Amino acid sequence: MQLFLISGLSGSGKSVALNVLEDSGYYCVDNLPAELLHVLTNNLKLAGIRKVAVSVDVRSGNSVLLLPQYIEKLRQQQVDVHVLFLDAKNETLVKRFSETRRLHPLSDGVKTLPESVALERELLAEIANIGHHIDTSDLNANALRAWIKQFITLDRARLTLLFESFAFKNGLPLDADFVFDVRCLPNPHYDPVLRPLTGRDQPVIDFLENTAAVQKMYADICGFVENWLPSFVADNRSYLTVAIGCTGGQHRSVYFAEKLTRHFRSQQQVLLRHRELAQQA
Repeated sequence: MQLFLISGLSGSGKSVALNVLEDSGYYCVDNLPAELLHVLTNNLKLAGIRKVAVSVDVRSGNSVLLLPQYIEKLRQQQVDVHVLFLDAKNETLVKRFSETRRLHPLSDGVKTLPESVALERELLAEIANIGHHIDTSDLNANALRAWIKQFITLDRARLTLLFESFAFKNGLPLDADFVFDVRCLPNPHYDPVLRPLTGRDQPVIDFLENTAAVQKMYADICGFVENWLPSFVADNRSYLTVAIGCTGGQHRSVYFAEKLTRHFRSQQQVLLRHRELAQQA
């Protein structure tokens, strides 16, 4: 049996993820108490169902704290478990709840909304570290659906190396393992011809390819990833996210993420994401 376990912060897009999995042919269960995972998987196995997706979060109460133990037990019973953790910045989550006027699951009439979000993040901290992490703070629903579809088609037997471009002005990505800052390099933004383009367009590529400092920075980042990637593979890591940031997330960081993806794709399973460009999609 293949089990996709969806968890994360309330308001981060778990229902969108579950809908994508349902559309992809998975038997889906939302808001399952964590302690019932074993019962559910046994019953579905007997029913001949082999593709299952389950959402488990703080609505399960205190049992969610034991979720890592339940996952390990399922794996010992030959259940192919994959964890997807959806996250977003606190201020984004507060805004989403305020706009929809929904109550946060941890609201009790005493805690404020920001306090409820902070408590939820604390309760889910251990779970956040055991799965594929997606920061939905700046994503629209279509981009999130596309990223989820990428996730469910991966070869789980191999480490997935993910390169992500972003804008420092919009904050650091919550899902990054390594962050590289390329703001010190010449910025195509100041050329009126290049300003409306992105790091995927040939004129911007030519501009950056012909800058010695850009190529030195690329060689350093590429060498760092090449040197340390085997250690993460040996540590049985499933995912490694390398984020490249510039001021606007449009030119330099996009160029670096694209070029690094092309380099590593021949030797590794690679995903590519452009956080700021995804907002415009």
